[in-house]
Amino acid sequence: MSVTVEAVETRALGTTARIVVDGPGIDEATETMVAELEVVEQACSRFRADSDLSRVNDNSGQTVRVDPILVEAVEIALRAARVTHGLVDPTVGAAIRLLGYDRDFSAVVDGTPARKLQAQRIPGWRGVVIDPVRATVRVPAGVELDLGATAKAFAAERAASRVAADLGCGVLVSLGGDIAVAGAAPAGGWPIRVTDDHAAGLDAPGQTIAIQSGGVATSSVTVRRWLQGDQARHHLIDPATGFPVDGPFRTVSVAAASCVDANIASTAAIVLGEEGPGWLRARHLPSRITRHDGRVVLVAGWPTGGPNR
Repeated sequence: MSVTVEAVETRALGTTARIVVDGPGIDEATETMVAELEVVEQACSRFRADSDLSRVNDNSGQTVRVDPILVEAVEIALRAARVTHGLVDPTVGAAIRLLGYDRDFSAVVDGTPARKLQAQRIPGWRGVVIDPVRATVRVPAGVELDLGATAKAFAAERAASRVAADLGCGVLVSLGGDIAVAGAAPAGGWPIRVTDDHAAGLDAPGQTIAIQSGGVATSSVTVRRWLQGDQARHHLIDPATGFPVDGPFRTVSVAAASCVDANIASTAAIVLGEEGPGWLRARHLPSRITRHDGRVVLVAGWPTGGPNR
């Protein structure tokens, strides 16, 4: 019996959401995915005044009762900070807001007013307190959380797992280039096109790989960019300075046992710069790294077949 692979693309969490199922039921799968992503957005978006994250940021210094989903998302963000020794830090919220990324990215326009900014160390993740039993989050006074580094991967994993459980088939969910798979993979694995921009066409420079399980994430300084006055900005913040990362790499793609782990590693490698490939190699994480001049570095067993330009 032949099985049809079906796919649908839509918008969610301010980015492109794509779902692929290895079997029938794409309409049900899409409905489930959209519902799961809406739940995560309601909890974790810093652009919605009614989100739990906005309530936490608006009430910094106080303990705030929230949906357990936000507790889980913050817990993941704190784990990211812990395992990367602060390279991926969720307390960059105020810094990225001051740089002009203060609304859904579709509404961020070039030429946002310039501000005189000084380099500053990010407050740091160690001051964030969560209580999973009471479902509360507390950030120090004046601190703002931004979960952008991990929340999309978290959402993709939740959606993929839920769809696979409900439909009993293999599923792939891509959210802004963060890809999670669940259930049985199709023969030959899930084909994934790796490029600088997740929205690029199949003819864009890049490489096609396949995975059986886990996830793939790409961090890039080339996609979410804007001008603040005459200064180019992007959304990946160096916690040591509070400014966008200024390193040698434009894109890092990582395959890992989960989409969240892949996202954490790809972001950390961008922040690390020249030390990034060694950091990934030491952790046995297959990675594809593209320098600003277009040269590609493959690490820890990332496949060499196909174009790598």
